[in-house]
Parts: sequence; structure tokens; C-alpha cells
Amino acid sequence: MPAPPSPPRRTLPIILLDGLVAAAGAVRRAVTGRRDGSRLAYVAIVASLGVLLATALSIVTVLRTPEQLTPVAVGPGEGVPATEPAATGTPDDRPEPGLATARASAPPLTSTARAVPAPPATPHSTGAPSATTPAPPPPVPLGATFAVEDSALLSYGAVVTIDNPGPVAAPTWTLVVVLPRESLRVTSVTGARASQDGTTWTFVPEGTDGAVPGHGTVRVTFRVSGAAISATPTACTIDGAACAGLPG
Repeated sequence: MPAPPSPPRRTLPIILLDGLVAAAGAVRRAVTGRRDGSRLAYVAIVASLGVLLATALSIVTVLRTPEQLTPVAVGPGEGVPATEPAATGTPDDRPEPGLATARASAPPLTSTARAVPAPPATPHSTGAPSATTPAPPPPVPLGATFAVEDSALLSYGAVVTIDNPGPVAAPTWTLVVVLPRESLRVTSVTGARASQDGTTWTFVPEGTDGAVPGHGTVRVTFRVSGAAISATPTACTIDGAACAGLPG
């Protein structure tokens, strides 16, 4: 003889609904059986039934949609490795494996790290030697020639030509003329500035016009108060070198 079929298993929502239906019937019977009951008791019973019905509906809704429940965040237990969150976005936007680990392990940059300036670029050498100014040649000793140009009874005119045989100009020089007597005077000097010390007369350049150019000459003229026969110079030098043209 086959065994009788087992009754179907009742779920929690069905049990709650059956209880609500039974409670509603009992309330209705109680209310209809006591017609002299107060209106306040009736309102309290109806409110209780409403609260019970709302609670039952909430439970049924939660039980039917368990996937909408907010999961409780549970931290990884001791010894259980934490799983990385699932990557979102397109495959092109996802980071490569190991890249995130390398970025996390890299030390943070500090503000003390500064870029080292590059050394200044040096100009390329063209191979040509640098042009240097050659040193000027040493000055060449000057020469001088004495001559009488205008002879009168009581005076005469004299000219000394200073010659520069070298290529470099001579800005300074000293011409010394020694007369036979201290009473003789020198006047009308051109091309130089004269000063007297006894019988010695010294001539030096007057400004920049007295410089002797390279391979050039400068003329110094003056007049001596005395006859040329007895008043000609006894000595003449240019920078210490004897002048030419003096009578023997």
C-alpha cells in the first residue's frame, strides 16, 4: 500500500498570512457579538490590525527580495589575504598587473628633490687660432740736426730737426742746447716749450703736437740774441744723444 503523500511545506509568508486572516475573523466576531461595545475599543482593534498587517507585508517583501539587503562589511580575518576590488571600465582603461604594486611601493617625491641644471653649452672650436694683437716694437732712439737759418749782426735764427727712424711714434723727447754765455737769450720758440738753467736751455714737446711720428720729423725753431760767430751752441743733445750739424 503506497504511503500517503506528505503535506506541502508551509513557508513563513504563508504562515503570517494565515495568522492575519484568523486574527481578522476573531476581531470581527468579537465586534459583532458585542454590540454594546464602545467605539473607542473598536478603533484600537482596527489600528492594531493595521500595524500587524504592515509588519507582515514588510517581512514578506524582504523575504522575497533578499538580494536588495545591504551586505554587512566584514573585514578580512587574520591570515586571510584581502582581495582587490574588481576592475571597472573598458579593458584599455584598466591598469596592467603589477603597475599598481610598483606605484604603491615607489617612495613619494619630496620637495627637496630639484632638477640639476645642465652645464652651459660651450661653443665649438673652429680650429682657427685666436687672433692676438702683436706687441709693438720697442722705440728707436731719435736723432737731431742743428742748423743756422737766418744770421744777422746781433742775432741769428736756429732750427733743430728731430728725426724718428722707427715705425712707432715718439710722444716725448728732450732737446738740450748749451750756449757759450749765460747772457745769451733764446726767443721766438716754435714746436716746443723752452726753459733756462744758466747756459743750458731745455726744449720739450708742447702738447700732443710735439710727438714725432714714425718715420717722421719735427722742427724746433728759436732765435738767439747774439752773433752767430760767437754765440753758436757748444753742445746739443736729443734724449742724451749728440746732435749733428754743430760747428767743430
